[in-house]
Amino acid sequence: MQYEKNDHICSISDLIALEESRQNLQLSFIASENYAPQAVRSALGSLLGNKYAEGYPKKRYYAGCNIVDSIEECTIKSCKKLFDPHDLMHANVQPHSGSGANMAAYMAFAEPGSRILGMHMFSGGHLTHGNKASFSSSVYQALTYKVDYATGFMDYAEIERLAQSYRPKIIMAGASAYSRKINFERLAEIALQTNAIFIADIAHVAGLIVAGLYPNPVGYADCVTGTTQKTLRGPRGGFILCKKEFAQKIDRAVMPGIQGGPFMNVIAAKGICFDSAATQEFKEYQKQVLHNAQIMTQRFKELGYTIVSGGTDTHLFIIDLRPQKIDGKAAEEKLEHIGIITSRSTIPDDYEKPFTGSGIRLGTAAITTRKISPEALLNIVDGIDACLKNGPTEYLKNLIEKIASQFPIPD
Repeated sequence: MQYEKNDHICSISDLIALEESRQNLQLSFIASENYAPQAVRSALGSLLGNKYAEGYPKKRYYAGCNIVDSIEECTIKSCKKLFDPHDLMHANVQPHSGSGANMAAYMAFAEPGSRILGMHMFSGGHLTHGNKASFSSSVYQALTYKVDYATGFMDYAEIERLAQSYRPKIIMAGASAYSRKINFERLAEIALQTNAIFIADIAHVAGLIVAGLYPNPVGYADCVTGTTQKTLRGPRGGFILCKKEFAQKIDRAVMPGIQGGPFMNVIAAKGICFDSAATQEFKEYQKQVLHNAQIMTQRFKELGYTIVSGGTDTHLFIIDLRPQKIDGKAAEEKLEHIGIITSRSTIPDDYEKPFTGSGIRLGTAAITTRKISPEALLNIVDGIDACLKNGPTEYLKNLIEKIASQFPIPD
């Protein structure tokens, strides 16, 4: 297949090869990225993508679904084994994405126009947690809570005050740029006091949870949403766990509420991902993800950088670049020139818009998959520092390419 771009004829297969080369030669510190293993990629590219299977196992609207029924049932079982070993929840593995999982969860529990309470984007919340540009704000009346600006930590007393005053139908927890542990038990208490449904979005920290390195909201939350492509190292996709009494609400919200037929190739890849995450090897990997994040934050602090909240309990952290007098977008672009791939980020009391941001977010899930050494990681931090202070140079680009070649992406 070919298409025209900038008056040149481009081959999709050639562009895929170029992207493969780019990923190998550069280092991804984007917290929401990882490198899916070959078994996951094989499932994604399998002929399961040919099968239309609208509905749920044993309740399909098409014939020929006996085998894909078994695949979905196995994936559900593997998901529950990871997050819900005591069988407290119902699992739905059909959501195409984390945003879709959140949309379905909202739809299951709240009518349009209902009030929801989630984390403000500048404090680390996701678009779907009530940002004004998202459906979560246009369909629902969204109020957001913020972290304590002085500490960078969540202020549970303030969340309780807002919930008591606002009386939301849903309280949403979780974040895409908050680096500390969340007290799900405390939030569940607030939800109970205010008669709200409590949803926990674990898209970023799912891998840490299954390794026992981060609190598990199962048992506290009414509903848990997540993704498989970040710390779980699986395909791009979402999943939902909910208390069993809400199973029908969630299933109907996913299909026919927001989706038609599921992607059976992706569901199979999710199952492979969940099974991999149940191994001791995966738990050791998560420990190293966390250790690498702490190595990096410590080195950045030694170099004079300000880390939002002072550090991290997860795979990610945010650097406040205002003291360096550079915005997040400019920093992101500088670093890309030397092969360091990051994402700009807002910070809690930001005066920049999200497209620019006053910080950068760095994550260690992907580079830990490459089995990067602590020594190399320190060299990378020093290279980032040099690039931000003095601009990109050929020397720094060659340094990053050399490190990338020493720690290739696993097959």
